[in-house]
Amino acid sequence: MHEKLNGLRNGLRGIAPGLMIAICVALAAQFLSEHYGVPAMLMALLLGMTLAFLSETGRCVEGIGFSARFLLRLGVALLGARISVSALVELGAGLVVLVVLAVVCTILFGILIARIMGRGWRFGVLTGGAVAICGASAAMALAAVLPRNEKSELNLTFTVLGVTLLSTLTMIAYPILAGWLNFDDFTAGFFLGGTIHDVAQVVGAGYSVSETAGDTATLVKLIRVAMLAPVVVTLVALTNRHDGKVGSGASKIALVPPFLIGFIAIAGLNSLGLLPGPVVAVANDLSRWLLLIAIAAVGMKTSLKTVLEIGPQAIMLLVLETAFIACFVVMGLYLL
Repeated sequence: MHEKLNGLRNGLRGIAPGLMIAICVALAAQFLSEHYGVPAMLMALLLGMTLAFLSETGRCVEGIGFSARFLLRLGVALLGARISVSALVELGAGLVVLVVLAVVCTILFGILIARIMGRGWRFGVLTGGAVAICGASAAMALAAVLPRNEKSELNLTFTVLGVTLLSTLTMIAYPILAGWLNFDDFTAGFFLGGTIHDVAQVVGAGYSVSETAGDTATLVKLIRVAMLAPVVVTLVALTNRHDGKVGSGASKIALVPPFLIGFIAIAGLNSLGLLPGPVVAVANDLSRWLLLIAIAAVGMKTSLKTVLEIGPQAIMLLVLETAFIACFVVMGLYLL
């Protein structure tokens, strides 16, 4: 028992310096977000990148890695508190199918265009999933299960940076576009919730139109967030099959990563009404902070110079995926 306590104490000492740095970066990012209106995720990433030297060597390396891996997965698991089956019932079958198809087709489109551009299917899944589901949070969840290579951290950093910037731009532009398309409040809300990348920007855009648009946009966005679980499970299953790993007991367990089990369990409890309102609120806040700390750590593991070297093709891929899901949703709304 004494040895276990010593091991735990030593482990905490190992991660403490890097973890504290990541927390400080997250706090600074949140401060800038609250006082200057910039996205907290974006600021955490950029501030973290200015401290990239800390992840190369020294006492902070272990804690930065812990924050970028474990806290990321825990934050994604707690996203389940945002999900409720009642959201699906309120929207209606036809519109729910449209949301699901928009998510799936955007990911497939991302894979196709990425392969055409010579970027590889992993990058297409990462960017397509981030655009289709819930921006930076989806990117981090997908990165946690995608097969890793030497470009994994770089691709994640670029994707988070790109979707956060695009999400901010669409938050400004899409309400204007919805008015130009003569959408009523409900349709405008569906369009905003079905196309904008991050939850915060969806809420901001929706309620800038009207309360009805804001409520609808939030509801539609949460359905997209709910797609995270089936997309991750499908991705892991297909990856394992491709690598020839399916068949053993260990591989079957790997089909459902622990953080995804947590996501599904929390979403299920919330759907059954077993989570009190205050618990849901705490889980949502904790998830947001954990993801903010994690993305700060991811930023610290990547240099700005390396990100800038990723090339214009990658930027074009994100823009095309963003345009694709917008066109898909608009066409679906006109057809339904």
